[in-house]
Amino acid sequence: MSILMAAIVPHPPIILPEIGRGQEREIRKTSEAYLEIARRVREKKPETIVVLSPHATSYADYFHISPGAKAHGDFGQFGAKAVEVSAHYDEAFVKALELAARRAGVPAGTRGERDKTLDHGTMIPLAFLAQRELPCAIVRIGLSGLDATMHYRLGKCIKKVSEELDRDTVIVASGDLSHKLLETGPYGFAAEGPVFDGLVTKAMADGDFYSMLTFDPLIYEPAAECGLGSFQIMAGAFDRQTVKSELLSYEGPFGVGYAVAAFEPDGADEARAFDVRYQQSERERIGKVRAKEDAFVRLARGTAEAFVTSGETPPLPDDLPEELLHTRAGVFVTLKARGKLRGCIGTISAVTECVAEEIRRNAVSACSADPRFDPVAPDELEGITYSVDVLGDAERIDSADQLDPARYGVIVTSGYRKGLLLPHLEGVDTVQEQLRIAKRKAGIPENERCRMERFEVVRHT
Repeated sequence: MSILMAAIVPHPPIILPEIGRGQEREIRKTSEAYLEIARRVREKKPETIVVLSPHATSYADYFHISPGAKAHGDFGQFGAKAVEVSAHYDEAFVKALELAARRAGVPAGTRGERDKTLDHGTMIPLAFLAQRELPCAIVRIGLSGLDATMHYRLGKCIKKVSEELDRDTVIVASGDLSHKLLETGPYGFAAEGPVFDGLVTKAMADGDFYSMLTFDPLIYEPAAECGLGSFQIMAGAFDRQTVKSELLSYEGPFGVGYAVAAFEPDGADEARAFDVRYQQSERERIGKVRAKEDAFVRLARGTAEAFVTSGETPPLPDDLPEELLHTRAGVFVTLKARGKLRGCIGTISAVTECVAEEIRRNAVSACSADPRFDPVAPDELEGITYSVDVLGDAERIDSADQLDPARYGVIVTSGYRKGLLLPHLEGVDTVQEQLRIAKRKAGIPENERCRMERFEVVRHT
């Protein structure tokens, strides 16, 4: 056998009576659905349960698989230290999964464990599934900052190991949905919150795993979800299979979305190779973007690709337009991968002889020297898109009323500290947010007065 079933479950500590102290009754539908999932799992009699938790050890570029023979945890941080959960790890499964991931080019393993104790994203499902005494071993895996296809491929590795070890396996994808459903909730409200929850619960009900790979980050990031990575790994474990899917419950009375869903394999289907389909779609999208590139963007992309590939800065092409060769200005070069920032470096005012040199200089820095990211690797180049912002002259302003984040960028200065934020950025819709981010970049306290300048840009995409 291989994957017997999978479940998507939330992990609100308040669902446990010892912590909720009566409030758990407000999410009764979630509790009832959880108990139904527990019944189904026990009925399957799995040999191993793979728990995917956003609160286990996580890294930006690596999936952490918990090592060792066993682990223990309690809910002391939630005021219920007496509530404890213990589990034994399936060490053979972990070892085989490390090997399968390495062969598949998925960065995953047991190195770098920061905390051996079980996290609440793992303990809450186990508390329901086994009444705090699990009859089988588990494998605990944290999420990463890697892209959707890499999460999906880790799920494929889990499926492969289950088959090779002939291990009856259940997958538990632990994760809450949006944390921003209500103004009165602990995280406030964002319009994207209910939108994301509607989209992802529909995908659960329909067994639409492709949607789980292709949600727009402009929706799921402001929604402040924590479970999407878990769901994407789970989806990969059903690669090339049809599924019976059922959304058992959804509610969010505390301002955080809680969904419970169940999935079972239902036969082979080669068309459901969603990572392959997604990659093809991305290649087509990027091809269309690159077909529309102007000379500014082509220069930035060509420079970055040559530098990443060879380690050397290429010479300027011979066929550049005059405006690139005979104009001086500050320039920012921005790299994105699947909608997410991958690097951005620029100059407020010209430091070279022309815009072309400015683009070349900053393209190299953006792909190799942005301190927020590792240098771009050659195998990433296919999925990166570029934009070039050419800055106009900055002008001093006396009031934030003279700013408009859709039209003007801003420069804030206090002593030697200086920060810049470009205009028309995704998710920056107010002057207050624009100034807050610019000050944070400069290391200027939010309530500290500072000199302000504004500027316009010509953006090339």
